[in-house]
Amino acid sequence: MEITILTTFPEMFAPLHTSILGRAEKAGHLSIREVDIRAYATNKHHNTDDAPFGGGAGMVMLAQPIVDAMRDVQGENFTGKRIYLTPKGRTLTQRDVERYAGESSLILLCGHYEGVDQRAIDLCIDEEVSIGDYVLTGGELAAMVLVDSVARLVPGVLGCENSAKDESFTSGLLEYPQYTRPREFEGLMVPEPLLNGNHREIAKWQFQESLYLTMKRRPEMASAYLEGRKLTRSQKKMVDEVFERLNLESETDPIEKKERVEQSDEKDHE
Repeated sequence: MEITILTTFPEMFAPLHTSILGRAEKAGHLSIREVDIRAYATNKHHNTDDAPFGGGAGMVMLAQPIVDAMRDVQGENFTGKRIYLTPKGRTLTQRDVERYAGESSLILLCGHYEGVDQRAIDLCIDEEVSIGDYVLTGGELAAMVLVDSVARLVPGVLGCENSAKDESFTSGLLEYPQYTRPREFEGLMVPEPLLNGNHREIAKWQFQESLYLTMKRRPEMASAYLEGRKLTRSQKKMVDEVFERLNLESETDPIEKKERVEQSDEKDHE
């Protein structure tokens, strides 16, 4: 896969060429390059921004250097996706990441200041993407997040394909806890099912822990995972055990108990 990043700060992307992604580049599984938008500016001072029409605080990135840079790097037969990183974009999800990983090429545009002249977006952007409901000083960090999440799904990058398949969000549930040596550390033990070598018991423990964590931290994800899913008798029993565990905890946790009472009162007043 080829990933090109259009930015006015190419020096920020050094981390993408180290560790796992750096090794993947050397092995030929991945190509990441940064292109300086400033090199395409045709004005006298080679600046890439100007004051916004209509007034307002801050500066806006010029359309001309962005459009010229995009046309240069994509060439004539580009078939991938051109993505603008912006708080106004659709929030990035694992499904989006999987879709992007199926492309042969990606071009990412990093915005700055108050944003980008809309005409650049209209002329050369396919999708606008945000990594969350907050604002950064520029699109560079967001681009790094997108590159890392996509690159790890490219065949050969991780070395072990199951690592990507078993991660949180890929299966629809958060990942179960992980343990390694020693078996005991400061009085805390590795759960027994992971030590007995029974693969069926290990799989059961991993599934139940994933469901439990998802129900606790992301209940909407757990509901989406279970909704309409046809469960076998043994699977339904495992799910019921997780719900029983959560109910017992809520009975002994004063905060959860208070929240449950408040929710019940709200329903009574509806």
